[in-house]
Amino acid sequence: MGKIDQNKQIKRESLLETAYRLFTSKGIHKTSISDIVEAAGVAKGTFYLYFKDKYDIRNKLIAHKSSEVFKRADLALKATGITEIEDRVVFLVDNIISQLVEDRTLLGFISKNLGWGVFKNVLIEAGEDSDVDFYDIYNSMFRDEGKFDNPEVMVFMIIELVGSACHSTILHGEPVGIEEIRPYILRTVRGIMEMHRLGARQDLILNLQKSIK
Repeated sequence: MGKIDQNKQIKRESLLETAYRLFTSKGIHKTSISDIVEAAGVAKGTFYLYFKDKYDIRNKLIAHKSSEVFKRADLALKATGITEIEDRVVFLVDNIISQLVEDRTLLGFISKNLGWGVFKNVLIEAGEDSDVDFYDIYNSMFRDEGKFDNPEVMVFMIIELVGSACHSTILHGEPVGIEEIRPYILRTVRGIMEMHRLGARQDLILNLQKSIK
């Protein structure tokens, strides 16, 4: 990377970190682009070289921060040698929960903004900020496996489950604390994946038909 590219990267990262600090202290709606560039010490024109508006930088921040969390979880997973896909996903979820327990500010930011629409952008955009390519991992773990019916819906359900459960239990202790509910989250993730296994629906229907008879 040349010096010009390095300077661009430094400015972009400075804007991202400054926006994150302001978003998590003042709130997104109360933070203006002027606030971000003033705190970052750059011209407003520089901001628009990298981002369309403050909602664009918010989405890229979600990609950036989520990428960092996922990278740490992925590195931990690689050290385990786990091969079964259900075990891999459960390990990732469990590791991510532990990270969010340690960083409640990050949890509050991600859980309020990371819906499925944004997550699909995260899958694509995270590669800009990390050597972990979410989209490739998503494809290799779910689509290329050929084991799951409608993997996009399956991942959506897992994201919504983990995000909302962590937000309620870690930040508010409702209905119980995270350590009490964690085993149920992991068990439910396995259940979601099992229900989306190819043939699982047909097996369920057959079993129901047999029970009726």
